[in-house]
Amino acid sequence: MTATAPAQTPANGVERPGRFKEFYHYFSENRGAVFGLWIFAGFVFVAAFAPWLAPYDPAEQFRDFTLIPPAWQEGGNWAFPLGTDPLGRDMLSRLLTGARYSFFVGVVVVTVSATGGIIIGLISAFAPKWLDAIIMRVMDIILAFPSLLLALVLVAILGPSLTNAMIAIAIVAQPHYVRLTRASALGELQKDYVTSARVVGAGLPRLMFLTVLPNCLAPIIVQAALSFSTAILDAAALGFLGMGAQPPTPEWGTMLAEAREFILRAWWVVTFPGLAILITVLSINLMGDGLRDALDPKLKRS
Repeated sequence: MTATAPAQTPANGVERPGRFKEFYHYFSENRGAVFGLWIFAGFVFVAAFAPWLAPYDPAEQFRDFTLIPPAWQEGGNWAFPLGTDPLGRDMLSRLLTGARYSFFVGVVVVTVSATGGIIIGLISAFAPKWLDAIIMRVMDIILAFPSLLLALVLVAILGPSLTNAMIAIAIVAQPHYVRLTRASALGELQKDYVTSARVVGAGLPRLMFLTVLPNCLAPIIVQAALSFSTAILDAAALGFLGMGAQPPTPEWGTMLAEAREFILRAWWVVTFPGLAILITVLSINLMGDGLRDALDPKLKRS
């Protein structure tokens, strides 16, 4: 008959909550972060189901209903709840479809920039000093340029399109991940568990990606959330300048560019895309603040 070892409890007799419960506890303390999370969840839902939620095709033109105001305003029509644009296209359908483009931009930019930045940052942390110095000086040069200006130059070289805009924004965002990953990895390299892994003969790839990287993810996740909103904002800015998505693509920045000359006599064609950008970016930034509070041990209150 074998004895079963008793379950271990902390010295103070209080069982610690699970990691997810602890994370949600600190995250939910930030009311703005919870609000941002719900708004972001709605944004994701709209982006996923936009083709079914939109009442019309975003490119369909109703020439007899050009510049119809919103339904609650005099002259409005409930067939077009948010009005129509100068070509008679339904604003609600274009805004809902535009959410899909913005979400796609955010996902692609964050995935590409974070993947490349993490790999380069880990290489820099483990590399000899001369190679580390070269990598970081290149990153410093990229960061010395204003991000939007550098993205404009890259798009001008590659050609104006949504795909090239995403590539340019990802290149501009990558140095932030490189510096963050390198700094976090250098802090972890001095710890005992890394020394133990070296002693037992762990190879360099295992040390980089399985030993050190998991302990560097907290600040990277926060940076990814904030980069998501920056990517949406930069894509909208490039679209507004004519260097991003091209008409008739219903991207929010492109919609703003098409509506510039109607600001004074058709406020809705400018206001609604602008509000969509504002609310989406604000919600993601609020959510990013909550992630920082929940994942950074220095900000956790005992």
